[in-house]
Amino acid sequence: MTGGACGMTGLGGRHRDKRSFALRLAVLASVAALLAGCGSFGGEKPTPQPIVPASAPKVAPAPTAVSQEQARIAAAYGGVYSKPDLVTLLNSVADRLAAASERPDLRYKVTLLNSPLINAFALPNGNLYVTRGLLAVANDTSEIAAVLAHEMAHVTARHAFQRADEERKAVLVSRVVSDVLEDREAGAVALAKSKLSLASFSRAQELEADRIGVQNIARAGFDPYGASRFLLSMGRQSELRSAALGQKPSQPGLDFLSTHPSTPERVQLAVTAARQIGAPGVGERDRDAYLVALNGTTYGDDPAQGFARGRRFLHPRLGFTFLAPEGFTFENGSEALLGVAPDGRALRLDAARLGSSQTLESYIAENWIDGVEPGPVEKLEVNGMDAVTVVARGKEWTFRFAAVKFGADVYRLIFAARELTPDIDEGFRASLATFRRLTQAESEQAQPLKIEVATVRPGDTEETLARRMAVTDRALERFAVLNGFAPGDPLQAGLRVKVIGE
Repeated sequence: MTGGACGMTGLGGRHRDKRSFALRLAVLASVAALLAGCGSFGGEKPTPQPIVPASAPKVAPAPTAVSQEQARIAAAYGGVYSKPDLVTLLNSVADRLAAASERPDLRYKVTLLNSPLINAFALPNGNLYVTRGLLAVANDTSEIAAVLAHEMAHVTARHAFQRADEERKAVLVSRVVSDVLEDREAGAVALAKSKLSLASFSRAQELEADRIGVQNIARAGFDPYGASRFLLSMGRQSELRSAALGQKPSQPGLDFLSTHPSTPERVQLAVTAARQIGAPGVGERDRDAYLVALNGTTYGDDPAQGFARGRRFLHPRLGFTFLAPEGFTFENGSEALLGVAPDGRALRLDAARLGSSQTLESYIAENWIDGVEPGPVEKLEVNGMDAVTVVARGKEWTFRFAAVKFGADVYRLIFAARELTPDIDEGFRASLATFRRLTQAESEQAQPLKIEVATVRPGDTEETLARRMAVTDRALERFAVLNGFAPGDPLQAGLRVKVIGE
């Protein structure tokens, strides 16, 4: 939850009112426009649909434009993350790659973003952006070199400009069909077909960037197999995330409109490109240098944006906490806190400013989900705070809505189940009853999880090291994915590994 719970920007600017919500959308739209067609190594984005920039490409933006871009991107990805030694390493890798590239005259600057999402991208002016979530998955300098080389390839191949030009052509074709032939339906079909072509075009760009990137990291002296290793880790992280959220992994072929190829395809192509250079074992990996720089980096959600500890969600800055029902896993988004359970139950928490003349009853009545039939509103008190709750039934889902007055603001909890049995509803009501203010001591003690680098000792196993992880959910799987270990990989004494600590 960027800048506060559920996209809320806070008291005196912390919580969302209509104006701040509109501003938030404008910021995200602007960032999407800047990133359109630039390609993303990870693919986790804060906005669902990229917007292609309409302006003509510029060789170099003015300093004020660059600073504005930086501010917009930082706002969408949790701000700039400060870790000087890690940023120094990233920029030294970028400099080395630039010198070995086909365009050694270009200059790059790497900015580290304070987001747990796995993503990296480049702007046409040479600004490279990497999230700390991506760095957590990487395990050596060659893997980071692969990520940066991929993004730099988008810059040197001018993919952003090509994509923008293709989009403008697609829109022009649809307008010609609609206006000249006076057939709006045919125009819509033409635009849809163009979008399919654009998806394939972007897919080709991604594969081209992978190929160029592998060649460049090899020329710079890095291990060319770093790209395939990182892509494997990224795929395993995605599978772990899906499993934790109770979702099925993406099926091959279902992401035809995705701008990023499936991980297995990219892995195979990366391996093929590396084999054309040499056998495994060539080039520099430098695992130790990378892990030393990574040590102490925040892992997962930043407490300033709220974070989860098992089923409990805490927001020290906004001062509240609550406990989700049994079986739930949280997904902290920019607009809301979401929770899911393997059996299909779900929840959402968001917030807004309560109008001066607005009551909880009127607020909840004005914020229904379309197509549901609400029952009677029940007034109650939740840990000293006024609240209301109501059950609303739709065709396929039943919802329990709750609104809790928190100072001048209202927090809205929405629980959902396909079949709201008495036991499930009792769990929802019990969760609502845990919503409370954090004590000052709790707020002060709330600390982020951090990546800690440990050295494997004789007798250590993945199981013993996983027990050191400050996570309760799938600790063994997380340890293996975090360190790029495949099942059965031996642990050698003296090897440095990542664990999650407090």
